[in-house]
Amino acid sequence: MASGDQFQRFIFEDSQIRGAWVQLDESYQQIGRQAPYPESVRQLLGQSLVASVLMSSTLKFNGALSLQAQGDGPVQTLMSECSHDRFVRGLARFDDQAIGDGDFQQLLGDGRMAITITPDQGQRYQGVVPRERDSLAGCLEEYFERSEQIATSLLLFSSEDKAGGLLLQRLPGHTPEDDELWERINHLARTVEASEMLELDSETLLHRLFNEETVRVFDAEPVAFRCGCSRERTMNALEAIGSEECYSILEEQGSIKMDCQFCHAHYRFNRVDVDQLFTGHTLH
Repeated sequence: MASGDQFQRFIFEDSQIRGAWVQLDESYQQIGRQAPYPESVRQLLGQSLVASVLMSSTLKFNGALSLQAQGDGPVQTLMSECSHDRFVRGLARFDDQAIGDGDFQQLLGDGRMAITITPDQGQRYQGVVPRERDSLAGCLEEYFERSEQIATSLLLFSSEDKAGGLLLQRLPGHTPEDDELWERINHLARTVEASEMLELDSETLLHRLFNEETVRVFDAEPVAFRCGCSRERTMNALEAIGSEECYSILEEQGSIKMDCQFCHAHYRFNRVDVDQLFTGHTLH
């Protein structure tokens, strides 16, 4: 199987342990080209994208999972999102005068991190991610342990042009044999090198790590960058702003211009558009 921009689930046969693998190539590079990210920020964004894809494998419905972090460090905002059909997007906002080679906590500083699950049908859910570990993977592992009561291991890697990772989970109903297997495969997983995660295809990597176990690998799924913005959704944002504010902007600027923060698409709305939005017909 060719590597790059693929997601794959796997299970350990006759156990309550599952896993997922992802590798991002072109999709990661497309997102990375949206802004002049310094290396430390780019790699943090890459790990965030990998995490969102891996965690999206836990969704039991159509929708999207996003990871958002805000802090008072050099990286003020970090956001990644993956849909159930593996379309991914993300961004980071940062102070380029303050960026250094700090670790995860130093880059974000004090702040908040959350996972938001948005079903296509139904109510949105948001859970707070603890910020007590010194890595993004560690914080997310603690989130699953506290909020979902599911033992989870995450391995997240990124370089300048590739990102990849593994997720392992021990599901409810596990047996003592599963507990032993869990300890064993976690020890093996922690031996993986960044070069292996970023360069090897899934079957080669999983065989190298778990060749003494019986692993069933499911069909690979493609991953791609896609922004969900559209003129219609941008109109919805204008509606949320309200007619008074929209007409005020029109009076001052002659039109309303809005840019997508993820893909930099440009949208422009004139008075005819705003009239149609708020009255259902054009005013003359």
